[in-house]
Amino acid sequence: MLFIFFIFWSCETHYLPKPKGYNRILLPTVSYTQLLGKLPYTFEYSSHAKILKDTSWIAEPHWIHIYYPYFDANVQLTYKPINTDSSVQDYLNDSFRLTGKHQVKATAIDEKILFLKNGNIATVSELSGEVPSPFQFHITDSITHFLRGALYFNMSTKNDSLAPAIKFIKSDLVHLLNTLEWNE
Repeated sequence: MLFIFFIFWSCETHYLPKPKGYNRILLPTVSYTQLLGKLPYTFEYSSHAKILKDTSWIAEPHWIHIYYPYFDANVQLTYKPINTDSSVQDYLNDSFRLTGKHQVKATAIDEKILFLKNGNIATVSELSGEVPSPFQFHITDSITHFLRGALYFNMSTKNDSLAPAIKFIKSDLVHLLNTLEWNE
């Protein structure tokens, strides 16, 4: 009897903790709406997003936010007219400088030039690592208009777990760039 007791007592079960899990992100269906209003540009944006006026203290006319309530994400769009006081090179330098500020936390910055269907040329930057803005772009006609955009999430979640949401919004932004037209 004592022998049987020791056999059961000596058998231990080793429990291992479960690995961390990530939230499942269900993506909505893709559909687009035309931007309305008296802005110097127009484009199609996701019907799951809301257009908000930029109310920050540094905001200039024609600056807007494309807010995705489902993802709690925000795309900040800043528009600058090109005139005699400013050159397109100044705006390009500012855009690259702002993207470069993420080098502290970025593991990689992949920049691509897109030749769009509408005749415009855009530069997109995909940033890897734990950066505040994983996707940025700028587009210009080099004569009159300059538009810059940056994607931000309003949460402190790791970007690898946000990958499906980043991919979804990134495809929306590429669609925005392909449908962008300048108003005169």
